[in-house]
Amino acid sequence: MASTLTRRTFVTSLAASSLCAGLGLWRQPTWAGTRPGQSGVLSGTDFDLDIAPLEVNFTGRKRIATAINGSIPGPLLRWREGDTVTLRVRNRLGQDTSIHWHGILLPANMDGVPGMSFDGIAPDETFEYRFTLKQSGTYWYHAHSGFQEQLGVYAPLIIDPREPEPFAYERDHVLMFSDWTDESPARVLAKLKKESHVYNRGRRTLGDLVRDTREQGLGETLGDRWAWARMRMTPTDLTDVSGETYTFLLNGQAPDSNWTGLFEPGERVRLRLINGSAMTYFDFRIPGLKLTVVAKDGQNVQPVEVDEIRLGVAETYDVIVTPAERQAYTLFAQAMDRSGYARGTLAVRGGLDAPVPQPDPRPELTMADMGHDHSGHGGGHGGHDAAAPGGHHPGQGQSSHQDHHGHHGHSEAPPERPKLQMQGHPASERNNPLVDMQTMMPVAKLDDPGIGLRDNGRRVLTYADLKSAFPDPDGREPGRTLELHLTGHMERFAWSFDGIKFQDAEPIYLEYGERLRVVLVNDTMMHHPIHLHGMWSDLENEYGDFQVRMHTVDMPPGSIRSFRVTADAPGRWAFHCHMLMHMDLGMFREVRVEEQGNR
Repeated sequence: MASTLTRRTFVTSLAASSLCAGLGLWRQPTWAGTRPGQSGVLSGTDFDLDIAPLEVNFTGRKRIATAINGSIPGPLLRWREGDTVTLRVRNRLGQDTSIHWHGILLPANMDGVPGMSFDGIAPDETFEYRFTLKQSGTYWYHAHSGFQEQLGVYAPLIIDPREPEPFAYERDHVLMFSDWTDESPARVLAKLKKESHVYNRGRRTLGDLVRDTREQGLGETLGDRWAWARMRMTPTDLTDVSGETYTFLLNGQAPDSNWTGLFEPGERVRLRLINGSAMTYFDFRIPGLKLTVVAKDGQNVQPVEVDEIRLGVAETYDVIVTPAERQAYTLFAQAMDRSGYARGTLAVRGGLDAPVPQPDPRPELTMADMGHDHSGHGGGHGGHDAAAPGGHHPGQGQSSHQDHHGHHGHSEAPPERPKLQMQGHPASERNNPLVDMQTMMPVAKLDDPGIGLRDNGRRVLTYADLKSAFPDPDGREPGRTLELHLTGHMERFAWSFDGIKFQDAEPIYLEYGERLRVVLVNDTMMHHPIHLHGMWSDLENEYGDFQVRMHTVDMPPGSIRSFRVTADAPGRWAFHCHMLMHMDLGMFREVRVEEQGNR
């Protein structure tokens, strides 16, 4: 059914538990750390889901959340590739709601984004989703209405494959990470609009100025302070919303609840990591265990062994661990700004725990991170200039190709091959009150572990480590390139593409069947996880070679990255930053896939 809602109506609508530990494919799931009232696992092809208010208490204070089937997260849905599933979603709220099936290939009118090819689900009404499953892997589903995702409308989703997987395991746990605030999300956003660093309790003090002057000299210290002042931020501006208001959850449980997943020594345990948070990047590790990464965003990759993984908002990773000892292991996911953590345990029985690591020191951004490393490489993570958005200085993307792990051979290339470069800044960024910074020489940063993870003594997964277990599924070279800039203004807490907020932007038109290259340039000082609905994003390396298939692409500050898209899904689709409040304030575009001549 074609939607009659306008883009402005859509923007207005935006602003307005424990899980199972199943034993192998399609075996009866077992429970770890269950609590009364949880809805558990639903499998098969026919489902009924209710979205309704729920009283919760994560912090010692009772609050009203929004939940699916009476639990946060909602029930784990377990499907089988090739099946046709039917889901009846009943709205028991006082306002419209929706469910979006994140990363799932389906008809546009089943995607669940109000204002696109779907009107939303009105109070006391039921909407029937029905579609055939064309993929397998680890995914999730969540509301795409207002702030309901932040309030608890999210849950895991597993699609079991028709063919055997290229890796073996004996036990299967879902680990879904999220963030919860006792404040209303609308109040959180209002506070950010008034004072964008309101939740940043790590800002530099007079004591820091005295210390830095003693260590670096007055001239260098004042120069550094002035540079940060020009960019309207401080080096501790890593996240918009922090542990100052957030409690970080693992499978719907706060750290002191100690969610527990079971294992027997010697078993290969598959952990399905899902970042279902609204605004939080997590750095995940299990002290004492190696993580063998086997899938990203539901798609198999060539296995790679690491100690730690950064989970961008909406990303999923599958890893296999093999605990050999009859002991407990801590599941530790610290927020990127180190303001808190989610935590659980792997153990041979319930009631055990292991030491919880102290959070790492709070990281600070450097001038290299923000674009003032004039050496041209920045140690593999800088290498771009930044400026106020008044000029037009297109630059060649650069990278040092520093080998952080000693095995990134596929990121090297003959010197005659051109690297990805920025076309230039769009005119809409210039003299724009919604844009406070432009990146002049962006860097792909595919082999950069990221702020707070470099040289920490642990082997950290990077995008350069990821290589799909299959060749480019399309095989065609892109016929054209679309470049978009991620833009924002820190003080105004404003977010957009190309300096144009969603309600003022024209749709992006793709021709049905075409293969194109999308280039993203992050002109802001924050991470942005970018999600295109309905189609895969096939990430390229700096030389335009297919590297890894995903549905959510993390964009660090000052970065440039490209991915290929096959426009094989007709209809109207959402394309946005998955930081909920960035999307809400305008970092969102509509993509229309149409036959040639239908515009």
